[in-house]
Amino acid sequence: MADQNPESGSTEPGSPAASSPEQDAATRADTAPAIADDETAARLLNAAGERVPNAELEPWASELDAEAIGGLYRDMVVVRRLDAEGIALQRQGQLGLWPPLLGQEAAQIGSARALRADDFVFSSYREMAVAWVRGARPEGLTRAWRGISASGWDPFTVNMAPMQVIIGAQSLHATGYALGIQNDGADAVAVAYFGDGATSEGDVNEAMVFAASFQAPVIFFCQNNHWAISEPVGLQAHRAISDRAPGFGIPSMRVDGNDVLAVFAAMRSALDRARNGGGPTFIEAVTYRMGPHTTADDPTRYRDPAELELWAGRDPIRRVEALLRGMGAFTPEFEQQVADAADTAAAELRAVTIALKDPAPLSVFDHVYAEPHTALEREREQYRVYLEQFEPPEGAVQAADDAESTSADNGGAR
Repeated sequence: MADQNPESGSTEPGSPAASSPEQDAATRADTAPAIADDETAARLLNAAGERVPNAELEPWASELDAEAIGGLYRDMVVVRRLDAEGIALQRQGQLGLWPPLLGQEAAQIGSARALRADDFVFSSYREMAVAWVRGARPEGLTRAWRGISASGWDPFTVNMAPMQVIIGAQSLHATGYALGIQNDGADAVAVAYFGDGATSEGDVNEAMVFAASFQAPVIFFCQNNHWAISEPVGLQAHRAISDRAPGFGIPSMRVDGNDVLAVFAAMRSALDRARNGGGPTFIEAVTYRMGPHTTADDPTRYRDPAELELWAGRDPIRRVEALLRGMGAFTPEFEQQVADAADTAAAELRAVTIALKDPAPLSVFDHVYAEPHTALEREREQYRVYLEQFEPPEGAVQAADDAESTSADNGGAR
């Protein structure tokens, strides 16, 4: 490593030139193996909105008529609008953070629409569209990002676990749940959603070992959006990510993640296989994260604008719009109905988010352990003393009273 002058930041004469984080990221992107394109991904709809024959996928999407495809289009437009509103709310200080999904609407809507109500989803933090399809309401999408609660929805109402921030951990949860389904003799399926970066985590690989060993009815759904924060996918995967699963004894598919029809078909095929005792399947949906990793990220520091422009031409919504126009189903009335639905959902998201009440500050210690814990109680007391240095914010007294009342109702359990 080159010696560096701590004051000037320059390297000593004769040592290798120093590079900036932006330069390092650009170098990693340039030297990553070129597997980032989507040319090898199976599809039913190309970027121009034209149907593409595929004997393997076609039977699983044959039931999608103009009305059903219109429904997929409406879902994608609505969640894109919700996503834009989430970003705006964060920029206005109403949310602490927001993980945009722009560009990944087809991967999430197509896969989620293929699920049955009794299937169970284990997601990461970016699957807002999946949660929307599963029945989570607007306030459920922002509660956790506003710091109100650890989750926004009742997992047992929408059959979707709280979002997982620890990278890849939910794949183990999904596999364990799938083993439970198997032991119950049911035909539901567990689905683990994660990104390309998670496939380098031990949890995902351990989950695939267990799933293959016991032929668990679980689907590993990887959204390869090409960037693990600032690291290009080619740096961690010198072959297609879907090539890894067969090494565990798990069949895999690589589909165009910006083709909602192909994603729907691939998921239906995998679900059918799992329901009939065929065991796990790995699906790699090749898509692209058009926005930042989160609102705390700046992708202009590490991403080539030309890459962004290339993927903008593969937009998942525009290609379905073109298909519907060709079918004569994209009428002005339909377009207006979809726009109205998106605006209504976004307005509701904004209204319910702003109306959320701040919790009592000390409630952050609630529910950490099922039983009292001396270390946690000590930290709680220290935080209480710290907070007493400040004037309580408006509404805090009532919130604290409500929290104490709730605690008393629950027998004081934490």
